[in-house]
Amino acid sequence: MSRPIKAVCVFCGARDGARSSYRESAQAMGAMLARRGWRLVFGAGDVGLMGEVARAAHAAGAETFGVIPAHLVGKERPSARLGTRVVTETMHERKKVMFMNSDAVVVLPGGAGSLDEFFEVLTWRQLGLHDKPILLLDIDGYWAPLAALIDNVVAEGFAEDSLRGYFTLVDDVAALDSALRAALD
Repeated sequence: MSRPIKAVCVFCGARDGARSSYRESAQAMGAMLARRGWRLVFGAGDVGLMGEVARAAHAAGAETFGVIPAHLVGKERPSARLGTRVVTETMHERKKVMFMNSDAVVVLPGGAGSLDEFFEVLTWRQLGLHDKPILLLDIDGYWAPLAALIDNVVAEGFAEDSLRGYFTLVDDVAALDSALRAALD
């Protein structure tokens, strides 16, 4: 009997960001997912880091599952060549469908949307609604200020110490690969 395919939800920017290392890491991550035989669950757009991860995963043979709300179809230019695509009514529904169709969550650099996605799955974890691994790909220290903020939230008494343990920062795609293999295999 074969094992079901593992799926990794990726939240990330719909822009490339200021550093080429963000784009290069997104591409390396997509290729890594394919090498492991894991499905990419992503925001369905063919723009920014989201598009970089998806194109690299698809080119290397990974199955891709994109989820996009109807109001972003024109902005994020979903590509039919990037595998299965689901169109949702709302952003919240998008996050829920992505999360429900994955075994782990990885957050690459991104903006307000990526922060929203991260905090939603982190809150669900804090409330005991799931125990899926949440990993932040901390390219060039991008997420270090976020980790410091969460440490401050704990230090100031607004969350238990356990909050910091619900996610893991990894410095590069090799460390991400190791962390995901440990969690999913």
